[in-house]
Amino acid sequence: MRILLVGATGTLGTALHQGLTERKHDVVTVSRTGGDLQYDVTDPAQVADLYQTVGQVDAVAAAAGSAPYRPVSELTVEDYQAAVTGKVLSQVALVKEGLTHVKESFTLITGVLAREPIVTGAAASLANGALEAFVRAAAIEIAPQRINAVSPTVFTESLDVYGDFFPGMKPVPLADVVLAYVRSIEGRQTGQIYVP
Repeated sequence: MRILLVGATGTLGTALHQGLTERKHDVVTVSRTGGDLQYDVTDPAQVADLYQTVGQVDAVAAAAGSAPYRPVSELTVEDYQAAVTGKVLSQVALVKEGLTHVKESFTLITGVLAREPIVTGAAASLANGALEAFVRAAAIEIAPQRINAVSPTVFTESLDVYGDFFPGMKPVPLADVVLAYVRSIEGRQTGQIYVP
């Protein structure tokens, strides 16, 4: 399959690129600063241009999304807007603009904070929950194209940096997260939130 991988140079994106390539997929990598193509997917115009450049693909795998982390008392309207733009609208644009360019499926990235909140994570929880609701809603409208999301907890490989923010939560190895993407891309289910 020809797969467009967005967020290809991050921790998850790097692991996904390796895992999908090992499975003999043709992977086109995209990020803001590296990969085969450089685009900022928080800009809908750049998303549209990205698809014009790439042409037809079988699947999209999104591994990019950002949200600010601050106590609720300190979060501003701009912080919430940044979370929605960085995590939700960027991936929604990948789907909206991709409907005429993607043959089979979209796999988006959410996260544990949609289900299990943490201190300073309100904006990220809002974004993840919104994105998961979008996946379920879009699935009933875009068939036969499929859409799913992968919703991991903190990566085992990132515990040294982020572990303190997720007290008592079981980490997940990147290899398991990659398998969830493989299940979404190569499987036939739609409207699913895969929790590796």
